[in-house]
Amino acid sequence: PPSEIVGFIGLIELGFAQIKDELEADCEARMDSAGWDAAKKDSKRAIELNNGRAAQMGILALMVHEKLDNNPYIINSLLGAPVDFNAGF
Repeated sequence: PPSEIVGFIGLIELGFAQIKDELEADCEARMDSAGWDAAKKDSKRAIELNNGRAAQMGILALMVHEKLDNNPYIINSLLGAPVDFNAGF
């Protein structure tokens, strides 16, 4: 049920909030030990942010495609092996 999913995500967020500062300090220490300067750190952060945005757009595209023709398995259709999704419902 949706309420369980929302509750679970809330628990994950609460757990992450408790270790956020420690995690950020650990990441900074690792970047410093690798010899990264401030410019390289900023570059890597920007790359990671853009990768996250690209992943979100990919998921959005899959959701839009599913709503267009109720077929979530676009790769199967492209390869010639369509799946009869929700057959019998």
